[in-house]
Amino acid sequence: MRLKSVIFVLGKILFAVAIILLLPAVCALIYKESPLPFLAPAAISLVLGFLLTLNPKKEDRSLFAKDGFICVGFAWILVSLIGAVPFMFEPLGASFIDAFFESVSGFTTTGSSIFSDVESLPKSILFWRSLSQWVGGMGVLVFLLALMPKSDNKQSRYMHLMRAEVPGPSVDKIVPKLADTARVMYAMYIALTLAEIIVLLFGEMNLFEAINHSLATASTGGFGVKNDSLASYSAYSQYVVTIFMLIFGTNFNIFYLILLGQFVKAFKNEELRTYLCILAVATTLIGANIFLNLYSENPLEYSFRHALFQVASIITTSGFSSIDFNVWPSLSHVLLVLLMFSGACAGSTSGGIKISRIMLLTKNGKREIKYISQPKAVISVKLNGKTVDNDIIRGATSFIIMYGTLFVISAILMTAIDGIDPITGFTSVATSINNVGPGLGDAGPAENFGFYSVWSKLILCFNMLAGRLELFPILILLSPTAYKKHA
Repeated sequence: MRLKSVIFVLGKILFAVAIILLLPAVCALIYKESPLPFLAPAAISLVLGFLLTLNPKKEDRSLFAKDGFICVGFAWILVSLIGAVPFMFEPLGASFIDAFFESVSGFTTTGSSIFSDVESLPKSILFWRSLSQWVGGMGVLVFLLALMPKSDNKQSRYMHLMRAEVPGPSVDKIVPKLADTARVMYAMYIALTLAEIIVLLFGEMNLFEAINHSLATASTGGFGVKNDSLASYSAYSQYVVTIFMLIFGTNFNIFYLILLGQFVKAFKNEELRTYLCILAVATTLIGANIFLNLYSENPLEYSFRHALFQVASIITTSGFSSIDFNVWPSLSHVLLVLLMFSGACAGSTSGGIKISRIMLLTKNGKREIKYISQPKAVISVKLNGKTVDNDIIRGATSFIIMYGTLFVISAILMTAIDGIDPITGFTSVATSINNVGPGLGDAGPAENFGFYSVWSKLILCFNMLAGRLELFPILILLSPTAYKKHA
């Protein structure tokens, strides 16, 4: 490991976090609240950032692949620790573990909360929760790359950081230069966020509510400003949020193709078509299930709207709720849990396994079946008409194995430590590792995660970080070989 290179990048990240913390401080001043909960951690970030980047010798700060994973893992833990500080100030006075849980849930765009009464929180804290999700949605290090000067001729040294942070089986540059790729991604991210704010203002939301919900939707995070999430808002607002959740669950490369006018190429994308197909089938099944069993006295639109909203919310791992789906029939529960695991598209802000990985493993399974009957045949796995490298398939397979192992161990530990019922324990782990937000049982959409013990909260925090970073940047921190010097 190149320790000095990792420390230097961490220092740069702390500078970026200090800048971000000034925004909720301004919000606090607007609403006549104390800005101290944000200025204090901002000052800490600035001092630490200065110390970590204070290196009189101009040496090569290149990063190897392993360094990139280690740097990303430590960066997200460090950012979550800094982000926890505002929750520990009065009037909240949350414990360190509760504050850390809320911060991790924000930056990882999970949306699980330890607060039982969200509406009583200060405006600046509500904004900080949403902002942390928005920054975490695209990635803290992608944000740093977007701020990188164009004159930096060593931008390529940060490719390993981007590959370790951006969700999906692989990361490709949208444009030749890495920093320009980050800027294009953030430009689309900001534009879509602003578009949602404007559209929501045509409904009953005020500017503060529209901004918070748009930040949380863009990141597929799910933090709201009301205790019932979006249940008390109109059908208009629910439909708008639904549409934008689905948009942000789409690979950002698709948007770039659309901007270039390559509509046919964009809509020929196999993952996009599978994503839309899953959405249609799941909405139809759940809509019919809840209409026939619960809402037959309501108009059909009522069942369709809530089914579409919750399918969009769960598959994109946003975690918003338009209704308490904890009371829905078992079939709907099973389908929603399956959607938790699938996630949306690679290269989006959503969590979960990702549809592209599921497609790759399915195609690889078909290839193995063909090999059994035709041992000498040369059969390749193709996605979007292109042959997929075996290293990518191997990586997807390794991910699923590690993912399943972590899930099983965490579920066993959770039920053993707190003695909770299997449904609550199972879905709590599922919602944390997939960065969804609400689960079922005592962790349902109308509940919160404050009842868990300290150890269970730490397990959930580990799962949220591992899920957002797709396991390896966090798991590699536990390996002693990761800290050996490069030859």
